[in-house]
Amino acid sequence: MEEIKNCEGIPLPVFTTGIVTYSYEADGAVPYGSVWHLKISVSNINGKMAQLPLPGQFYLLRSVKSGTLLGRPISVYASVEGSVTDPVRVEFLILRKGSGTEELAHLKNGDEIQLLGPLGNCFVPPDENAKVAIVGGGIGVAPVAGFASTLKEKSYDFYAAFKSGSYGLKHVKPNKLVVTTDDGSVGIKGMITAAIDEHSVKKYDVVYACGPMPMLAYIQKICLAAGVKCWLSMEKRMACGLGACLGCTIKTSEGNKRCCKDGPVFDGKILDFTPPSVMPIRNAGLADEPDLSVDIKGVHFENPVIAASGTFGYGSEYSTVFNVNELGGICSKGLTLEVKPGNGGVRLVETPSGLINSIGLENPGIEHFIRHELPSMMALSPVAIANLSGSSLDGYVKGAELLDKTEVPLIELNISCPNVKAGGMAFGMQAEAASTVVSAVREATKKPLMVKLSPNAPDLIGVAMAVREAGADALSLVNTFQATSIDIETGRPIFDNIRAGFSGPAVKPIALRMVYDVVQAMNKLPPCDRIPVVGLGGISCWQDAVEFIMAGAAAIEVGTATFSNPFAMTEIIDGLRKYMIRKGFKSLNDFRGCAQ
Repeated sequence: MEEIKNCEGIPLPVFTTGIVTYSYEADGAVPYGSVWHLKISVSNINGKMAQLPLPGQFYLLRSVKSGTLLGRPISVYASVEGSVTDPVRVEFLILRKGSGTEELAHLKNGDEIQLLGPLGNCFVPPDENAKVAIVGGGIGVAPVAGFASTLKEKSYDFYAAFKSGSYGLKHVKPNKLVVTTDDGSVGIKGMITAAIDEHSVKKYDVVYACGPMPMLAYIQKICLAAGVKCWLSMEKRMACGLGACLGCTIKTSEGNKRCCKDGPVFDGKILDFTPPSVMPIRNAGLADEPDLSVDIKGVHFENPVIAASGTFGYGSEYSTVFNVNELGGICSKGLTLEVKPGNGGVRLVETPSGLINSIGLENPGIEHFIRHELPSMMALSPVAIANLSGSSLDGYVKGAELLDKTEVPLIELNISCPNVKAGGMAFGMQAEAASTVVSAVREATKKPLMVKLSPNAPDLIGVAMAVREAGADALSLVNTFQATSIDIETGRPIFDNIRAGFSGPAVKPIALRMVYDVVQAMNKLPPCDRIPVVGLGGISCWQDAVEFIMAGAAAIEVGTATFSNPFAMTEIIDGLRKYMIRKGFKSLNDFRGCAQ
């Protein structure tokens, strides 16, 4: 049976489906379950033998039932050669770090997994009598341990560094094994610097290493100083894995190199480890609880998390699911002067990582809201925000006049709804029209006015500045993006209005960029002329919230995420609090706008 290799003897990659034969927590990892041991069986493909990966190579792995877009690059830990009838068996150690690796760790025996590989180059074997040191840090132990298993027993020394505990050493049979742990739980207490330095590395002819970037930079430094050859296995985020997309390039003295194709193993002398700038930790482990509160035009929010309009009803709807009093604020459904039945036909279409809605601002009218829904909103602890919309200037003004007579502390003026036939987004598309409606509403109410902007405006910054000059006290952005969907059986648009509003995690990077841009423009004004920006669009976790705040958002709104996870907002609040404690931030101002 034919084997496929290139002219250098490197196996050519194939895209195929493997079967999980063994999945379990790696012994010795701390905390238990943080590192996963995965064995995969790869059968022969199209009459050709599945290839045995070489030490240092990796695969892109993706569960067949995955919700992730890309496979995750995982280095080979060990492999067993197959035959005409037997499959190749490949082992991996997986650090549970993000959504992709978390998914891989949840695979069970018999589950199908997509593989692209083996990919990349391999470790260059040492000369027969060379004195060899192998260094692995954390999950980086896996590829170098796999390489060590191909060398003669006791022909090398092995150094392994972990934060706590140890794992991945079962294939290692060195002359000398040195383990260091940050907490002293195993071996020498300390980092890799406690085990090997410029003086001790001089006894070796060659060093092979894989691990976190600071460790690799250290190994490079001591090897260069000692005149010792080193081969370093690098890690970079990848898309194609084949060298086509150029998304995983790394800087070297020989120009950009592709980590997936030219690496992942590189001659250490060509690598550039110039460290990126890092936000300093002010006082990690701060004992006092951080202050999450926000003030917008005199309105005090206990925390920056606000339920977005149209996704949370009037607050009471979710009160049986969780304690809504933990939220910072609640925006009502979009309100119009008259009762509005909303759009007919299909109203919701789910898309990958998103939702298209064509509700059409169905609501009972402002007078009904004032009599029936507002009292229950005001009885809750979060700040009650009335979202005011309309199809005419007169409707906006009369609605504002009615709300001005109530106790509602803040009005969110919606000039950006993309799924109504008249008004709505039309007022928010151009600076002049936006300025006109905001000026008119500003005259009709003395209440703080937060204007909700459309991402579909050709000149979003121009609209933002126009409504600021017209009297807005704050901005909220962005509303949903215009989208459409077509029924492939009928060949007709699914929504009666053809266009509808797209929201959900898929829009978050674009919404974040727009918030960043508007805050950046706002920062060019004198401090007394600036108004706060509330960010929204695709926020579903505390990490998203941190990004928006770092972009300069005063607070954030959460919408579609609540549909998939009703606890999303309380988890965001808790995550923000823990993040601030870990970083030593006393208030949101300590990191708000730091990315600007």
